[in-house]
Amino acid sequence: MSLLINDECIACDACREECPNEAIDEGDPLYIIDPDRCTECVGHYDEPSCVGVCPVDAIIPDPDNVESVEELKYKFDQLQEGE
Repeated sequence: MSLLINDECIACDACREECPNEAIDEGDPLYIIDPDRCTECVGHYDEPSCVGVCPVDAIIPDPDNVESVEELKYKFDQLQEGE
């Protein structure tokens, strides 16, 4: 499952710098996570790095983008091949 940033976001920019897949972009006014690039850090870290740095806990699982660990691993592999 990819993640999403809810309306608790304070646009502090901490999450964007942490994302190894460059899946987080500045929105207006909230930051947004591209579900096609978010792997919840599978392939990079044990836990999503953006969640740990968010000072207001605005990053949550996206119920509209449910994915298994295997699907996240596949997405990670596809992203690596594209680079």
